[in-house]
Amino acid sequence: MAKDRDSDLPKVTVLVVSYNTAGHLRDCLAGLDGVHEVIVVDNASTDGSAALVAESFPDVRLIANKTNRGFGAANNQGLDVMTGDVALLLNSDAVPTPGAVEELARAMLDPTVVACGGRLTFPDGRAQNSACGRLTLWRVWCEQMLWEKIFPFSRWLNGYWLNDWIPSDRTTEVEQVMGACLMIHPVERFDERFFLYCEDTELCRRLRGHGRIVYVPSAVFTHELGASSSSTRWESVARYNRGKELYFSIHHSPFAGLMCFVFDRCGAALRLMLYCLFFGYMFISGDYSKFKNITLWWQVLTAPRLGPPRPPDS
Repeated sequence: MAKDRDSDLPKVTVLVVSYNTAGHLRDCLAGLDGVHEVIVVDNASTDGSAALVAESFPDVRLIANKTNRGFGAANNQGLDVMTGDVALLLNSDAVPTPGAVEELARAMLDPTVVACGGRLTFPDGRAQNSACGRLTLWRVWCEQMLWEKIFPFSRWLNGYWLNDWIPSDRTTEVEQVMGACLMIHPVERFDERFFLYCEDTELCRRLRGHGRIVYVPSAVFTHELGASSSSTRWESVARYNRGKELYFSIHHSPFAGLMCFVFDRCGAALRLMLYCLFFGYMFISGDYSKFKNITLWWQVLTAPRLGPPRPPDS
């Protein structure tokens, strides 16, 4: 393994996939000053993201796609040309705190570790889901039936997200860390059948065949969750559901994928029903802000089996 000239840490290549998040991308790249190599793969943004990189960050390698290839495929483009020893896959709306990248690189010195991730926080400092357990149909059912929200202190009913169940003061082995901040030895690539969501779950499953995945809470990253999809929430939910269904079809069976599909649609129907029940109360109280949720969950419930259409290209 090649070493950085200033330390014994592995050389890090940071891969940032961008899609219409120019403001966040600027902050992200500014926070990566001093990293060995930074590569931005822009997925046909229409907000000037590619021009921003070219003009304001000349030392950053830019790959400007003419089509939106999706998160996994764009990261694969970066993996193909990286020169570092390890790759940090970082969302364009995530910013490392001082020393965070080095903390992750230090964890990768352990020869048994194939991947690691840091602690994600919202801009106001609140903790964000950063690591999770194995994805199972039982956990999908608990999510869709709202059991994980009704029983937040039950690890049996709310055991997928691990923030409340793992130590916050030491490195811990986990099943998966978030693709928003995922450092890996480049021994596997993303499955490009996934357009957006759950591709990190699928990748981590294969990475575990090469070693351990660890959560490093001392490496803190501020993450503006969902910045590139905040205006199309129903599409984000539907793509997340489709990602889970594809994951089960690939790693379990087509029947498991079908069961996940049924669970996801049951969850959308439940939420739609609950919002409809409160429709009268919202109308009388004058709180019209929740009406949009009825439309949202109807769109999720009736979304195409293979997920929403991909975003239009620039």
